Amino acid sequence: MKNAVDVSKLTFAQLNKIRAYLKKMIELKGSDLHVKANSAIRARINGNIVQFAGDIFSKEDALTFAKELLKGRFSELVENKEVDLVYPFDERNRFRVNVFFQMDGVSAVFRAIPINIPTISELKLPEVVRELANKERGLVLVTGVTGSGKSTTLAALINEINLTKKKHIISIEDPIEFVHKDKGCIINQRSVGQDTLSFDKALRAALREDPDIILVGEMRDRETINLALHAADTGHLVFSTLHTIDAKETINRIISTFPTDEQNRVRLSLSGVIQGIISQRLIPTIDGGRRAAMEILVRTPTIEKLIMENRDFEIKDAIEKGKEHYKSQSFDQHILELYNEGVINKEKAKDYATSPSDLELRMSGLSSSKTAKNPSSNKNIEEDLAQKNDIFDLK
Repeated sequence: MKNAVDVSKLTFAQLNKIRAYLKKMIELKGSDLHVKANSAIRARINGNIVQFAGDIFSKEDALTFAKELLKGRFSELVENKEVDLVYPFDERNRFRVNVFFQMDGVSAVFRAIPINIPTISELKLPEVVRELANKERGLVLVTGVTGSGKSTTLAALINEINLTKKKHIISIEDPIEFVHKDKGCIINQRSVGQDTLSFDKALRAALREDPDIILVGEMRDRETINLALHAADTGHLVFSTLHTIDAKETINRIISTFPTDEQNRVRLSLSGVIQGIISQRLIPTIDGGRRAAMEILVRTPTIEKLIMENRDFEIKDAIEKGKEHYKSQSFDQHILELYNEGVINKEKAKDYATSPSDLELRMSGLSSSKTAKNPSSNKNIEEDLAQKNDIFDLK
């Protein structure tokens, strides 16, 4: 076979060298190891890229390392120019790995996957996140940039259901990161490329496999989004992720994926099934760790109406006004809470805020929410409460 690797001729010296760096990163509680041809090995520690002491990893060594790591899958790298896999380091540590070609040769990034699945309480997530895990049907999205902790939050949501309910959960992931054991639930985890050919094929099949809950690792294309909306509309609880920065952009991204003549249909469908959107940013904390700041959209009659009527620009205000009654929150509301609790410092709070100048005013007590300054702005909330019993599964 073309580009096949003769494993018997490999010494695994380069892979063992990288394993030593992985061990060092684990000891330093890092999150990502960066391997690049013609460069030093680096790691992300507490959010910052740190260079490890050692020799430059040559182009030849990097290519050999890729063969030792991938073995029979090396031809897949040559053909597709990139490969995803999960690498088990030992009984306690696993890594999600992407190996890819770049102008100097081969590079790879190892992302640490915790073996122990964190709970919602251990992650110190807002209590409304637990409420979203308890929904019976609809769509819950977790969004954020790469490395913002989306997979960890999703794992905590699934773990909550596994511990408290008796359901059938199907997950479709690329690759599988957190491995869930059957507790109260039956959990079938499928890896794209290994257990199924694609997200949309697996999602289409899942609808015939008696699921209560479906986790789609990422809504990457129109077909997958359409199927996820259909699954949520037919009585399933669907979890998924998008690489979007907040609720407003998430809604825009989903709608804009479709042709103009279909967008009204998609808006109607999305407004009817969305239960929540959790958008997150990892902020360095005073004690040297990181904490997820979250914008959380909770479905209400007002939110449903804004989505249907293409008034996405009003969503952020609706989220802030719903904090007291629905536990929704904007990024700046949560960041202010974290600052007031002494979790993050003022500099980091402003760095990660949506509106740093407004946040600074709130910190100094010179600004309050629009709702507080204008009691009449509570009108939408009062309307929501009046309609609460008419909205399916609004808990």
